[in-house]
Amino acid sequence: MEKLVIASVRKSAGKTSVIIGMAKSLKGKPGYMKPFGDRLLYKKKRLWDYDAALATNMLALEQDPENITIGFEHSKLRYMYDEKATKEKLVEIAACASKGKETLFVEAGRDLPYGVSVGLDAISIARAIDGKVVVVVSGDPESVVDDVTFLDKYVNAKGARLAGVIINKVQDVQDFKDTYLPRIEGVGIPVLGILPHHPELSKFSVGYLADRLFAKVITGEANMNRIVDNIFIGAMSATAALQNPQFKKGGKLIITSGDRSDMIVAALDTDTAAIIITNNVLPSSSIISKAAERNVPLLVVPGDTYGTARQIEGMEPLLTKDDTAKAELLAESVKKNVNMKALL
Repeated sequence: MEKLVIASVRKSAGKTSVIIGMAKSLKGKPGYMKPFGDRLLYKKKRLWDYDAALATNMLALEQDPENITIGFEHSKLRYMYDEKATKEKLVEIAACASKGKETLFVEAGRDLPYGVSVGLDAISIARAIDGKVVVVVSGDPESVVDDVTFLDKYVNAKGARLAGVIINKVQDVQDFKDTYLPRIEGVGIPVLGILPHHPELSKFSVGYLADRLFAKVITGEANMNRIVDNIFIGAMSATAALQNPQFKKGGKLIITSGDRSDMIVAALDTDTAAIIITNNVLPSSSIISKAAERNVPLLVVPGDTYGTARQIEGMEPLLTKDDTAKAELLAESVKKNVNMKALL
């Protein structure tokens, strides 16, 4: 049984995506746990971590997502567990999650020190369950070099079983290998793989936006998995929009008010992934019928147009349980670019 604790030096390095890709690239069903939840999700009067819910769905695991996370808040964890009890709980969850599995993936918190005061940082977790640490690093090339050097000076020296690093979201892999890889390898930490940047992984699906915006879906339920390639704010006239190169692009998301019937009709007559109707103003029944005929999602939200656009701008493009094409892309990328044999 291999226990791999997947960590990152910085936030949003892509740990969950790498885990999904690694797990799907292996034969046999893997195990998964996320001891310290940092993406709280409240559904059906239950609390669980977003990444834990995603992994249990995508990897078809038997566990409930709430049972593979110990807690979410430092203060509550300190009240409920001392150091000994935390280790015992980690071992208990790991034993359950790995039962009948060949590999257990343990997702650490948002960055390397997160959870250290309650014994749930990546290094503490790895020591408690006797696992190996794999660190996902991403960012500009110099930041990647800094992160790997930091790992060698301050993590490797602590006696952690550091298996190596996976460098994620690299724009130009060959240039990175030629220019930066020799310096990284000179540090002495194994580079297990270099994953290229896939633009489609950083794009939202219509369904993801609907969930995050708490939107009411009026039409187009069958096309909620469609990927949004461009975002266009419909604050101008339809005539002006039709002259705009951005509006002419396919797979666009239009954000406009429900009383802008000219803009909505223009969007429906072009290649549009979805239309977000703001201010809780429904368009006319004839427009709704037209959207339904063309199976274009109409999503109604209470906020105004610019507020909604800014809300979307601040979102992180996370995977969803329905992103099967993205999951397969991740698996293929791992197969081609990560040395899983050396790791396992």
